[in-house]
Amino acid sequence: MIYLDNAATTKPDAECLKKAKKYLYEDFYNPSSVYKEGYDLKLDLLAAKEEIISHIANPRDFDLIVTSCGTEADNHALFCGAKRGNVVTTMGEHSAVYNAAKELSQRGTDVRYAKLTKDGSVDVDDLLSLVDEKTSLVSCIHVNNETGAVNDVNAIASAVKKKAPGALFHSDGVQAFGKVPFRIGKDVDMYSVSAHKIGGMKGCGALFKKKKISIKPYIFGGGQEGGMRSGTENVFGIKMMQYAAAKRFAHLEENYERATHMRELLLKTLDGKLFKIISSYKASPYIVCVSATGVRGETIVHETGDKGLLIGSGSACSSNEKKRYSRVILACGIAEADADGILRISFSPDTTENETKECAKILNETVKNRKEIMG
Repeated sequence: MIYLDNAATTKPDAECLKKAKKYLYEDFYNPSSVYKEGYDLKLDLLAAKEEIISHIANPRDFDLIVTSCGTEADNHALFCGAKRGNVVTTMGEHSAVYNAAKELSQRGTDVRYAKLTKDGSVDVDDLLSLVDEKTSLVSCIHVNNETGAVNDVNAIASAVKKKAPGALFHSDGVQAFGKVPFRIGKDVDMYSVSAHKIGGMKGCGALFKKKKISIKPYIFGGGQEGGMRSGTENVFGIKMMQYAAAKRFAHLEENYERATHMRELLLKTLDGKLFKIISSYKASPYIVCVSATGVRGETIVHETGDKGLLIGSGSACSSNEKKRYSRVILACGIAEADADGILRISFSPDTTENETKECAKILNETVKNRKEIMG
């Protein structure tokens, strides 16, 4: 089986799993307990969170609110960061931000959506035109989860703060964390990440929050996470995220170069007569978006799955919305005929050349045969 849907989820890292296993069977205590074992575990988690922060920010400047996933982190930022006036986001957001923004709109908030360029990155001029003195929150995705387009969120955040100094700036960094070289700039207030996108476990994500900003809790209860997100801590998940992040960041540059090589190999091997390339060469090399015009992407995914190749036809989360065309792809200005055939191939550091070549071979054969059947 060839698995190239790593933007949806990654295989848990076996080395990290082995290290974290003791937090299931030995150090299983509740960190909020007052006895020594619980207190020691609390200190362990505090150190783990500081280490995670240190990969892209200074722990002196940021807190880490551990959540159940990237979606919860995004929701926390939007529902607790939007305090007044209007909210500005983009048409290229993950559904966790986009649908949260729609809910804010239904509750009476003025929500404004910036346009996209053809590769899925935000039209920065359009976004800034929507920001004014009443803007309370701007949310702009770092790496688009469907096309891989990279937004310069540090530069965008700085431009936003010049127009609206009181606005908070949030970015969904789920497809960027541990994959693209980056450190949080001085004008980014909140940043969402997810463990299972980098070899950690599902059920654990986090929101980087600048210490000097004030937002309300999202989940109330026993006051965990500094009162910002109550609920007994997922110690195993947090440790897995710590270990997985450490491993990814230790090899960040070489993994990036490897992913770039795999992308180039894939695009060189795919039949240019059968596929249109949607992702730009400035996109994250971990995500390649193509279109098999005239053939439904969903059909291709089912057929390639039968042949031992697992890929995506867009965002895995958005597949539950049962919409034929991706709103993100359409927002790029792509015609419905091309949007119908969208495929997303996404790499991990473990992806091999043979897997990439076989992926292209299977896709070429599948699409060619399907078009011949369709006449």
